[in-house]
Amino acid sequence: MTTMNVSLPDELKAFVDEQVDGGGYGSTSEFVRDLIRREQGRQQLRSLLLDGARSPVGPAVDDAYFASLRERMHSTA
Repeated sequence: MTTMNVSLPDELKAFVDEQVDGGGYGSTSEFVRDLIRREQGRQQLRSLLLDGARSPVGPAVDDAYFASLRERMHSTA
């Protein structure tokens, strides 16, 4: 594992300390790793949403669509 030093204003350091003390984190590093993982997930979700927005419009998703999916599932089982 690599070490990274981060400078924070007192106000942000106090916030981090509060999160560690009351938020179930074992250390400041654990809190920061959690924030980074959440940001990674947020960026992945954003990318997927943008990909979906750029993709062609698919079939209408209505009761008939779901009925056809169920039918396909039952015929392959």
